[in-house]
Amino acid sequence: MDLLIEPVTKLKGIVDAPPSKSYTHRAIMLAGLSNGSTRITHPLLSADPLATIDAMRAAGAKVEISGDAVNVVGNSGKIRAPVLVDVKNSGTTIRIMSSVFSLCDKKVTLTGDESIQKRPMGPLLEALEGVGVKTSSNNGKPPVTVQGPMKGGVIKIRGDVSSQFISGLLIACPLRNVDTTIEITTEVKSKPYLDVTLDTLSDFGVEIKNDGLRRFEIKGGQSYSRSDYNVEGDYSGAAFILGASALTDETVTVKNLLPNSKQGDKFFLDMLKMMDVSVKRKGDEVTVVGGKQLQGIDVDLSQTPDLLPITAVMCALAHGKSRIYNVEHARIKECDRISAMVQGLRKMGANIEENRDGMIIKGGPKLHGATIESFADHRIVMAFAVAGLKAASPTRIDCAESVAVSYPSFIEDMKKLGANLRKV
Repeated sequence: MDLLIEPVTKLKGIVDAPPSKSYTHRAIMLAGLSNGSTRITHPLLSADPLATIDAMRAAGAKVEISGDAVNVVGNSGKIRAPVLVDVKNSGTTIRIMSSVFSLCDKKVTLTGDESIQKRPMGPLLEALEGVGVKTSSNNGKPPVTVQGPMKGGVIKIRGDVSSQFISGLLIACPLRNVDTTIEITTEVKSKPYLDVTLDTLSDFGVEIKNDGLRRFEIKGGQSYSRSDYNVEGDYSGAAFILGASALTDETVTVKNLLPNSKQGDKFFLDMLKMMDVSVKRKGDEVTVVGGKQLQGIDVDLSQTPDLLPITAVMCALAHGKSRIYNVEHARIKECDRISAMVQGLRKMGANIEENRDGMIIKGGPKLHGATIESFADHRIVMAFAVAGLKAASPTRIDCAESVAVSYPSFIEDMKKLGANLRKV
């Protein structure tokens, strides 16, 4: 399915932020590993969390979707070892659940679609092997097979490929009968996602000593438990709405964005201000007033790689030169997001230079419509849908159905605000 976007000058209205994908994943996992039952309200029931639900069912949890809630009966940390787990397109699921299934003494193979089978898993597998887990893979990529149980001791792991590897260990290790120390051997990329993991662990009753996100001391024999859990709104998804409103006239408000959230993509609000956008907050509501010329910025996205697509669009329409850097790990998402954004924005007439770890953009007020390849990446689709609002002619984007991965109501919310876009 393609998405056709017509240019517009105004967006106006109020929408709710989609539920956080990161918190939904973790809540479902911890509820599934818990003692007793948990009711998760306002979860994101999109493709990736549904893959996590399937994985937790395979691990022995009982999970039922009931309207706008998920009811989970946990396996009390007694993890069933399925022969095969298919995570579809969910990188979070395969990277975290590989550690969880390493608690089992039987072989478990985890795989996914074509995109997942390109994702690097080597640093995690190497770390697991260091504590006695037998692993196999396709040259460090899925399908991966793990067979535990993990032994005690110190786990050493790189932090410069994916923070999800560390999150998986943080979730698995409290369930062991022995104490564990996790030492990060390199710079940590995407640190805020570790804060989200630690926040959720604490909500489910597990405590971990943390030394600057570089060393973690974990007591064994802990257990998860929580009767009710409400998922907060997602700054990553809201960034596309807020970015679109900054590029057009009038005022847009996004609700359910907690001011004290641990989500790293909350940084997008600071970035809007850096670009001379009017941003106002009242409680959990964020309002953007559009109509002003955006200003180019230099921005380090090492900790917030999911902001790359929308940031690139905004810089292409800003005045002056912008530099996006230190985000090479965006190349190993659903697609190579650096290359995908450079390719698409060039087709729309942007002056853009691709670098190893980002891009340099000489912005301007004009883009023209084009036919864009999204590489079936939800964030690429949403970013170019925003770019299409400011193009001089219609824009067409393929694989629009992929927005269901993180923001199923994106097209409807954009229409509600006045955007002219439709599925074709």
